[in-house]
Amino acid sequence: MDAGGDRPAGGTAVKERVADKLAAQLSWVTVVWDDPVNLMVYVTHVFQTHFGYPKSKAHRLMMQVHTEGKAVVASGSKEQMESAVDAMHSYGLWATMEQA
Repeated sequence: MDAGGDRPAGGTAVKERVADKLAAQLSWVTVVWDDPVNLMVYVTHVFQTHFGYPKSKAHRLMMQVHTEGKAVVASGSKEQMESAVDAMHSYGLWATMEQA
């Protein structure tokens, strides 16, 4: 505490605000939604090609999209997830981004 006893010494509140701001910047996700158009093998291929996921992870995510209706396929900054959503759209997939 400082001499007045009101707040912690050393700028802890400032450090917490910076950490909260950083967490908010990095806590975005890209969600791919199930659709009636794209084949499962194609969705798996997209996840491998765009995100560089191994076939097993790409297949698992594709199955989650297929069975649950959606899957979180990436996380990162807002700008990164905007780019990932644009990329998914360019492949013909339905995708959105959300703050985690």
